Amino acid sequence: MGTEESRELPVTAATAGLRLDRFLAAELAVSREQARRLLEDGRVHLNDRPVGAAHKGEALAAGEVVTVCGFRPPGEARAAAQPDLPLRVLAEGAGWVAVDKSAGMAVHPLREDERDTALNAVTARYPTIHGVGEGGLRSGVAHRLDVETSGVLLFATEQATWERLRALFARHKMAKTYRAIVLGELTRSGSIELALRVARSARPARVEVVGEGPASGTRACGLSWRPVAPLRGATLVEARPVTGFLHQVRVTFAHLGHPLAGDRVYGPGPGEDLTGAARHMLHAARLAWDDVVVESPDPGDFAALLARLALEAG
Repeated sequence: MGTEESRELPVTAATAGLRLDRFLAAELAVSREQARRLLEDGRVHLNDRPVGAAHKGEALAAGEVVTVCGFRPPGEARAAAQPDLPLRVLAEGAGWVAVDKSAGMAVHPLREDERDTALNAVTARYPTIHGVGEGGLRSGVAHRLDVETSGVLLFATEQATWERLRALFARHKMAKTYRAIVLGELTRSGSIELALRVARSARPARVEVVGEGPASGTRACGLSWRPVAPLRGATLVEARPVTGFLHQVRVTFAHLGHPLAGDRVYGPGPGEDLTGAARHMLHAARLAWDDVVVESPDPGDFAALLARLALEAG
C-alpha cells in the first residue's frame, strides 16, 4: 500500500470505546472497508501486538496506541500504470477520454497493489490523470459502472473538465443509454421513479426499493425504457436512467418483474434463469452531452446471447 512508514494513533478519552475498525476509519479518514483491509493485510498493531481482521470489533481503551504500517493517505495513493493492459479508447477531447470497459473489469482499484482495472490502463496512457477529481485511486473517474457491466466509461484528465463533467451528471444533463436483456416478455415502454437505498454495502452490495416517489433516507431514481426486440424467454430493452445510483437499472427491472438475465443478486434462483447468461446482461451503450456522442457496440458475450435467444424465439 505504498511506502512503509508508520503512523502511531493514540487512543484518547474521546475515542475510547470505539471499535478498532471504526477508530481506524475515523483517524485515517478512510472507509470502514479500507480500515478492515489494513487489518486483513497485517498492517495494524495494538500496543505492539499484531491484530488482524478478527479483531475489528475490539473496543479500545484510553492510553492504548494503534500503529499502522505502510499507510498512505487516500489522496496520495496512486493507481499502478499497466501499459500492457488492453484499453479501447472510444473517443477523447479536451480534458476527457471515453473508454470501452469490458465486463469483469473494475473502474478503479481499491488499493495500490490492485491491478487490471480501467484506471490502471488509463493511467498508463494518460499519466497526468493522477490527482484529478477525487484524486488517489479514483483519479479522473467521472462516473462508475458495476464490475460486470460493460460499455462507455468516462474519465477526466484535467481538473476543470472533471468539475464540468461531474456537474453535468449531478444536474442530470448527461444522457445515458443502456441496452439490457431482461427476463420475460416486456411489451410496453414506460417510466418510473423509485425510492432506493443501499441495504448492504459489503460485497455483494444490494440495493432495495422502498417505494415509488420520494421517501426519507432514500434516493429518488428515475428510469425510462422501451422494448427493442422479443427473445426466447426474454426481451432486449433500451433503458435511460435519469439519475445515477448503485444498481439502479438492475433493481428497477427486478422491481418490475423483469430482472436482468444473469443477475445473481436481483434475479431468480438457481435453475430459473434459462438464458444461460454468465453475468448480468447490461451494457452502457451511449453517453451524450452537448455536441459529443460516445457509443459502444455490444460486447461479444452480449451479442452472442442476443443472437441465440433471437434465433430460438423464431
